[in-house]
Amino acid sequence: MDVSPCTPPRAVRLDEGHPVLVFRADPSLQVNAPCCPASPDPGQHHGHLGKTEFQSMLFTTRKRLLTLALAGCFGTLLTAHHPAALAQAAHQAVDIQLPAQGLAGALAALSSQTGVQIFAPGDLVAGRTAPAVSGRMTPQQALNQLLDASGLRAQPGTSGSFTLHSAPLEDSALPPIKVQARAILEEAQGPVTGLVARRSGTGTKTDTPLIEVPQSISVIGRDELEARGAQTVMEALRYVPGVAVDTYGVETRGSEWVLMRGFDTAGTSVLMDGLRMASSTWVNFQSETYGLERIEVLRGPASVTYGQVEAGGTIHRISKRPDVNAPREVVVQTGTYGRKQVAADVGGSLNADHTVLYRVVGLALDTDNQLKFANGDRGSNERLYLAPSLMWRPTAATTLTLRAERLHNVTKGFSVYVVRNNQNTGLLRGDPDYLRYAQEQTQLGYQLEHHFNDTWALRQTVRSARSTVDNHYINQLGGPVGNVLNRSARHADDHLRQTSADTNVQARFGQGRVTHTVLAGLDWTHAQADYREYHAPAGTTPPLDLDNPVYGVPMPTPSVLAASQLTDTRQMGWYLQNQIHIDQRWVVTLGGRDDVVKTNLHDRRNELKDALRDRAFSGRAGLTYLASHGVAPYISYAESFVPQTLRTSTGDPYKPTRGKQWEVGLKVQPPNQQSLFTVAVFDLRKRNVETYNPDTDDYGQTGEIRSRGLELEAKTAVMRGLDLYAAYTYNHVEVTRSDDIDLGKTPIQVPRQMASVGLDYALGGVLQGLSFGGGVRYVGQRYDNPENTRATPSFRLVDVGVRYERGPWRLALNVANLFDKHYVASHAYGGYYPGAERTATLTGRYRF
Repeated sequence: MDVSPCTPPRAVRLDEGHPVLVFRADPSLQVNAPCCPASPDPGQHHGHLGKTEFQSMLFTTRKRLLTLALAGCFGTLLTAHHPAALAQAAHQAVDIQLPAQGLAGALAALSSQTGVQIFAPGDLVAGRTAPAVSGRMTPQQALNQLLDASGLRAQPGTSGSFTLHSAPLEDSALPPIKVQARAILEEAQGPVTGLVARRSGTGTKTDTPLIEVPQSISVIGRDELEARGAQTVMEALRYVPGVAVDTYGVETRGSEWVLMRGFDTAGTSVLMDGLRMASSTWVNFQSETYGLERIEVLRGPASVTYGQVEAGGTIHRISKRPDVNAPREVVVQTGTYGRKQVAADVGGSLNADHTVLYRVVGLALDTDNQLKFANGDRGSNERLYLAPSLMWRPTAATTLTLRAERLHNVTKGFSVYVVRNNQNTGLLRGDPDYLRYAQEQTQLGYQLEHHFNDTWALRQTVRSARSTVDNHYINQLGGPVGNVLNRSARHADDHLRQTSADTNVQARFGQGRVTHTVLAGLDWTHAQADYREYHAPAGTTPPLDLDNPVYGVPMPTPSVLAASQLTDTRQMGWYLQNQIHIDQRWVVTLGGRDDVVKTNLHDRRNELKDALRDRAFSGRAGLTYLASHGVAPYISYAESFVPQTLRTSTGDPYKPTRGKQWEVGLKVQPPNQQSLFTVAVFDLRKRNVETYNPDTDDYGQTGEIRSRGLELEAKTAVMRGLDLYAAYTYNHVEVTRSDDIDLGKTPIQVPRQMASVGLDYALGGVLQGLSFGGGVRYVGQRYDNPENTRATPSFRLVDVGVRYERGPWRLALNVANLFDKHYVASHAYGGYYPGAERTATLTGRYRF
């Protein structure tokens, strides 16, 4: 251990007159040691200078700990080159290891390990002790633990600094408010307190500030989900730019129909806790919204991080995880269509040192829905959900999280309205006594994270998932003939199994003005889909008389095998990424990935087998400039690919579809403010799109679709208690290459313009506890056919909510489509898909 004396620091006085010493660590961070200090920010501290004597001890970089003992007075300050860096350090979770020691030494070590400024008046810290603090947390969280029971409090200042003060008597007598630290910052996978998120792992697989990711990302946290009363992922995405949801109207099975930047992402771009979810003919892995901590929407290609995903973007669902500060609550809900729901979220620590945490989330739902048959019967939905999880932290550097999930979802299926002479008849083609869509879903997995030191970290995520769908439905055979609609009773049985693993190593290092965050990883997935479908014998299904409909009639048993196919897909991808920070101003993001996908197809009905192999390289490059006041312009290029399982008429396998995008944007997130403003302009092209050639009566991959647009998003706390969120989308999507009639046209169901605005206001004074909010959303017209000769009109909808909180109790009323506007979501392919009618939910919550 080397011991080096330092020139005595200068002492200044705070406004209260308390002396404080100021120290500065070596900016290169090669040795975390105190050296001759600079004066504190004159805007914060005033007074005249004095003299003092002290000794300091300098530890090597292996320890990175700073200990200083003073008699009578002490202060510490760790500075950086630019205020933006200091503010960022204050909002960044890091690995902290502080032994039990004197408060002065603990504050010095905390500054050294985190890079934050801490002003500590000498007479307040002298003679005080601090407990041991370890784990991954923000500086504010660590500081709160150090000051627990000390009678002191830390007041955040400008540019990420903290100043220690004596806590008022009434404050020091109260237990610590644990949620205070969470309000300062969240981790990439943790809760978002309030409306605005600051960090995300979706775009880079690293814990990165949103303004440093050179792509558009929207984050919807738990608080926003509850304020808007979102019951499904689709409802949660209604106010997100660039995303069109419910494209087929009311979806009663739980399936998700989403367009992102004009491209269909259903079943191809679903992420859950960092891993991609597969899909098959009828199976799409569902997410229970109550079990989610946050939903993140990454717009544009993302194959460099996740492999085969659609060009329009990805939707990442992040589950609730064990947390010592997790709420313990019981929720009861009722609403329209006889909705009855009860849910619970219970968690905490299983031992005194909080190294073993647990959480159990459960829900039970029984409700009808808006689908109504002519005999008065309605569609129904029954759902059971259970998600236990366990987190173990054997050391401050290691975290293992185990998570399981079970979902049972049964509905009366999905039935389409019958159209006759281009007019909706108001009749559903199915039968309420026959329709049944039952999905059973199970997931089991773990997340392991280990930090070897300040530089190296290892992460691994593994999950095994299984989902089965038993679907009884009725299809129509052509259009109505007079007043008769011929039908066919059918039964589909679909099983999907998927095992996925993602392992990566992260290194953070740098020298001088350049720092690197390098990520190298390998992910692998194996999906097996076993699909069978049976049809009723021809002519045995009773037709539907459109003039005199009769429901509840017996249906024949589907016994004719129509399809039997086994699909086995294995994908392996290697990826490398480097986030380079230069002068704390420039962020260069570079990434590349190589994927190999092998697919084996077995058509058991016709005894045909096929084997396909695809390989694709995907890249990304981005440049972000971190200007002052949280302003960050950026430019990026990204690619995507999705393998195909078809062959041409000549026997050649289809190529993967490829997406390429240029994006230029601006993000603004002022430090110490709950705000995020985003502007993005993009040019996205998808190639190798299948197209029909009427001259040869054949299909090929000569198609290309181009999507250009502008997206605006604002989330901000306008003032205390008032949150505002707004979004606008202009999206010009055009088929630029095709052999068919859609050349130069807009693909069906794609709105050119969308807009939304909403607010949430919490009253104060004598009305404290009462909040209200609402929003307006607009969706422009959409074309119904490839030749763009028919269009579905635009619509505007109003949503409102009001809630009251008192102590542990909360009562909330949310109404979607307040004025019960009847609108059409789509006429695609000549069908009729109505939009969601007015729904109201009354929610009671008790926390304990």
